[in-house]
Amino acid sequence: MREYLNKHPSFSSLKWFNFFVYGTVVLFTSFFPLYLQDVGMNKLEIGSLMSVGALVSIIANPFWGIWSDRYQNMRRIVLVMLTGTLVLSQLVFQAHTYEMIYVSILFFYFFQGPLFAQSNTMILSYIDGTNHKFGSFRLWGSLGWALTAILAGPVIEWAGVSILSYLFAALLCAAMLSLVALPRLDHSIGVAPLPFKGFQKIFYNPFFLCFIFFGILVSIPNTMNNTFVSLYITELGGSKTMIGLAVFLSSILEVGVLLLCNRFLKRKVSVLLGWLALVSVLFVLRWWLMAGATTPLQVAFIQILHCITFGGFFYVGTQLTMLLVPRPYRSSGQALYTLAWSGISGILGGVLGGWLYQNLGAQSMYQSGVFLSFIGTLGFGLMWLFVSRGDYLNPAEQEEELAGHE
Repeated sequence: MREYLNKHPSFSSLKWFNFFVYGTVVLFTSFFPLYLQDVGMNKLEIGSLMSVGALVSIIANPFWGIWSDRYQNMRRIVLVMLTGTLVLSQLVFQAHTYEMIYVSILFFYFFQGPLFAQSNTMILSYIDGTNHKFGSFRLWGSLGWALTAILAGPVIEWAGVSILSYLFAALLCAAMLSLVALPRLDHSIGVAPLPFKGFQKIFYNPFFLCFIFFGILVSIPNTMNNTFVSLYITELGGSKTMIGLAVFLSSILEVGVLLLCNRFLKRKVSVLLGWLALVSVLFVLRWWLMAGATTPLQVAFIQILHCITFGGFFYVGTQLTMLLVPRPYRSSGQALYTLAWSGISGILGGVLGGWLYQNLGAQSMYQSGVFLSFIGTLGFGLMWLFVSRGDYLNPAEQEEELAGHE
């Protein structure tokens, strides 16, 4: 019987696990800034605290990756991460001084930050060799994100922001129960730690470095918005229910955008760069509309653009990284891409956004987002023009063409 369970794990439990994990994360990212404001933190302090996660992930991701490879029990590793996240989240909510909040949040991010990456690897390991596709499990994650946001808003509105710790704990416990229901996995597809060896080779590729730089410029305003949109909505007179609606609208169509990109976008540098420039234009439009918003409902509906901008931006960016970096160095390229577009922009976006919001106001913060995204758009546009004129010979594409002729 045990052998049968190992060969045929409960995929329903995996789907519910993804649902609850994404639900816990959306609670933290969307409503935790309100809790911090409620305990007396200003915008700069909130931005600095929320940006710590990107800094900690630089260490935490390779740490958990190495232990996953060494221990070869992904389910138990993820369970340890969930337990650490649960315990430390309660320490964060119970902390009575800023110093204790900062210390607790550092350790919290160490367990929570790499949770998506490790969970995705665990799911891929369970479905390895079956007919199941990862997209169906990712869909349950998106549903958990969207539905938790829209349901949690009215609850927090009714009970107060202090109930956030109980909601967070309840969803984490549900995720842990779903995980315990799974049989032990005999194998893992593995999680490679950050492969630093290829970095030196990549730094001799100025075209790829330009791609990374312009991507950071476009990503910084997105981090600002993710951190402060809930505070912006409340500042305009919006309720917690309106915040939940805004998050719901920002994520409900994301999977559809990813599926369309996967089906219709050609894996060619010139095509992907063109789309990246177009998505960056939509980012400019999005921040321009946010800067001019005067009601919470306007902000909520503008968030629909998140499905197109964020979903398209990171999908195209991942594909371009595969094409711009030669095959032997692609893992290093993906690591640098993730580190730059999520890590560096996360740190800069949190601190810069907090300073702008605190000293100049939300409108100025979003106007700076218009400027940064516009510079990034021009950069991607020039890169597209350079490639379209045939002035760029991509070694990665040449390598694939040669492999195809053999």
